[in-house]
Order: sequence, then C-alpha cells, then structure tokens
Amino acid sequence: MAAIESILSLIVTLGILVTIHEFGHYWVARRCGVKVLRFSVGFGKPVYSRTSKDGVEFCVAAIPLGGYVRMLDEREGDVSEEEKPFAFNRKPPMQRIAIASAGPLANFIFAIFAYWLMFVAGFNVVRPVVGEVEQGSIAYQSGLQSGDEFVEVAGRSVAGWREVSIAFANYVGESDLVPVFVRSQAGEPKQLTLELNEWNKNVEDLDLLGSLGIEIYRPHVPAVIENILADGAAATGGMQVGDEIIAVDGQEIPDWFSLVSIIQASAEKTLNISVERKRDNGTSDELVLVITPAIRTSEGGEQQGFLGVGPAPFKYPDEMIKTVHYGPFSALAESAEQTYADTAMTLNAMRKMLIGLLSLENLSGPITIAQVASQTISSGLEDFLSFLALLSISLGVLNLLPVPVLDGGHILYYTLELIRGKPLPESVQVLGLKIGISLVAALMVIAFYNDIVRVLATL
Repeated sequence: MAAIESILSLIVTLGILVTIHEFGHYWVARRCGVKVLRFSVGFGKPVYSRTSKDGVEFCVAAIPLGGYVRMLDEREGDVSEEEKPFAFNRKPPMQRIAIASAGPLANFIFAIFAYWLMFVAGFNVVRPVVGEVEQGSIAYQSGLQSGDEFVEVAGRSVAGWREVSIAFANYVGESDLVPVFVRSQAGEPKQLTLELNEWNKNVEDLDLLGSLGIEIYRPHVPAVIENILADGAAATGGMQVGDEIIAVDGQEIPDWFSLVSIIQASAEKTLNISVERKRDNGTSDELVLVITPAIRTSEGGEQQGFLGVGPAPFKYPDEMIKTVHYGPFSALAESAEQTYADTAMTLNAMRKMLIGLLSLENLSGPITIAQVASQTISSGLEDFLSFLALLSISLGVLNLLPVPVLDGGHILYYTLELIRGKPLPESVQVLGLKIGISLVAALMVIAFYNDIVRVLATL
C-alpha cells in the first residue's frame, strides 16, 4: 500500500512540475510563431492523447519521468515551403534562446507562486528554541545556551527550525565564521559567532543541528506506550499499550525523546527494558522485557534501531507556536526572497559536490522523490507546497546548466551562434551532445544507485 501511495505521489509531483516546465517552452514558442506539434507529459507510448483545433497533440505518456514539446524543425524531418517560416530552426537565435529559457523560468515562477500561496494561507511553526547544547560542541563554544531562540542566521531571519537548518546547510564542508542573532530565555538579544572548520565535510547523513551540538527544545512527553506495531520488535517482546518505560539496561528514561535516542542507537542489540504496567485495580507491576530493536534506515540514509511503538499525542505549549502569515503583496516579496535563497543553496550544493565538499551519496533519484512526496502530501498543504517549490527550483537550476542535451546547453549553442553570426559546426554540436548525454546518464545512474542502496538498507 505504501509503495502504491509513493508511486502515485511521484506521478502527481512530477506531473505538476513537468507540465509547468514544458508549458513555459510551449507558451513562448507559440508567441515566437513556432508551430508546435506535440506537448507530452511523460516519455514513451502515449496513454492519453487529444489534438487541438490548431493541430497540437496534447498527450500523457507512460513513463512519468519528464516530458517534451516537439516543434516543427527541418533537422527532424521534411518541412513544406509554406510551413518553413514556422520552423524552430528558422527563428533568430534570440527567439530560440527565449524558448529554451522559458521552461526553467516557468519553474522559478511556479516556486514563487507556491511559496506565495503558502505565505498568504498562513501556517504554524515551532519557535526555534534551543533545548540543550552539547558541551564542547561548536554551538557550546559560541556561547549558545539552553532556552535561546534563533532570530537570524547569517543575516537571514528565521521563523522556525526549517529556516535555521537551510541557513546552516549553505556552510556544509566549509571553514567559516557564521554570525547568529538569538534571544535569550529572559528576552535579551545576543550576537554570537559559530566557528566552522570543514564542518560536515563528506558526511552523508546531514544531521546539521546535531553536528553543531544543538538539541531542539521539546515538551515533556512521558515514555508511555500508546501504539504498538503488530509483529514489531516491541509486540514480539511482550510490550503492551499503557506500559511506561522507566529504564533501558539500567539507564533511567526521563521522557519519550530519551527513549528514542537510546533505541535508535541500539539497532539489533538485545536490551533489558524495564516497564511499569498498571493493573485494573490501580496497582502496578515492574517488569523487565528482553527486546531486540529492529533496524531501519532514516531519510538521511542512517541505520537506526526501531522498536515499533508510539507515544500518546502531544503538542507544544501555545507560546512555542508562531503563526507565519503575510498579506498578498508582502507575501510576494517574501516568496521571491525564499526562491532566491533556495536557488543559491541548490547552486552551492552542486558546487560542493563537484569539488568534493559534499558526498555524491546525497544525490537522490525518483524513488527518494516518491517517498518524500508521499510524506509531504500526508503532512499537509504547507509541507507539500514547500517540497514542490524546492523541487521546482532544483529542476530549473539543473536545466540551466550549460550541458548539451539540457536547456542550458541549447542556450549556450544559440548564444555562441549569436556571437559568431553562424551556428557551430555540426560535428561540434554532435560531440557536445554525446558528452552531455554521458554526463546526464552518469548522474542518473548515481541517483538510482543511491535510491536502491537506501531501499535495500530498509529491508
């Protein structure tokens, strides 16, 4: 069932982004007087097709991993004399550059719209208040203390932990001084500096806040079992709903989050778990259960212990929740700024992969996209819109890279043609195309490999 949900989520997510991207090409091509033959969402054999009055075939194809707009072009077939003025190859270089640029530009515009919709609708975030600071860590050495609330990171305002993490993500693998502005528990402003030294270089599991020594503030949640997964490690070991876990291997468990930390670090390790089990008459017994947590892989690719239990629902105190909401015009400025920041972060991540500061294991393919899409759709509109915006930006940036076979490669060819006054020799274009296909294929192989490794690690 989960696999079906992931596949459907992938189809919906990529369907939206591909349609927007290809519509950018289609819309500008029509405005430039180019005859469009086919608008396809997906590759391969069409499963649905409809031809408009002006002869454009709109179709949905079987493989939902991309799409294309096929235009009239003398290089791809015979074109009658009366239709030659409408052929793509007959258009001046500036118009061809505009058509090639329109797809990525549509992705950026969509990202701005998605963020705008999110900001106008409004959403709640947990205030980025520090719970604990690990002694000797980067955060500890900067003077960060428990109860401090992040206000700015590297000059950018942060409303919640997502913004804090994204701001720090730009410094992965670097040696730098990062200025942060926080507000103490007493309300006093503090300016701090975190000193990074090749921070998280070549680390595949990017627990950014944890590697800085920052633990997020969480409300007290007792380690009482509310849900048990059938056939999970806890159920097999005799644990029951209502049990309160008080110790693991003699180590006291003060709350739920302490239990999670210990279990995650104890994959396939036999544990003596002390529980308090209440009777119907109000008394209780203390039992010791011998349980071996199963192993599963986190979203970041880290192998963790898994008990198969859940706590009773809990919520943060009202004072810990902040509502983010903007009017239509201020939301437009905020969404444009967020799109710019995400674009810069994406480019920075690509640069670091090229120079070896960021592991290629962070590349993700359609399997990971499907899983994340399924999770964000389930989480709500805010998370899904945010994911769509970030993925749309990544698609736009990727397509603008000056690699033949991508939009950026076509833009490069047409720009050189504009400068030279004539197209590049066909042999050069063919060679560039072969190199581009090889590069894109290599990236796809790496991304698929990373996906498969992550899936196999969960089996």
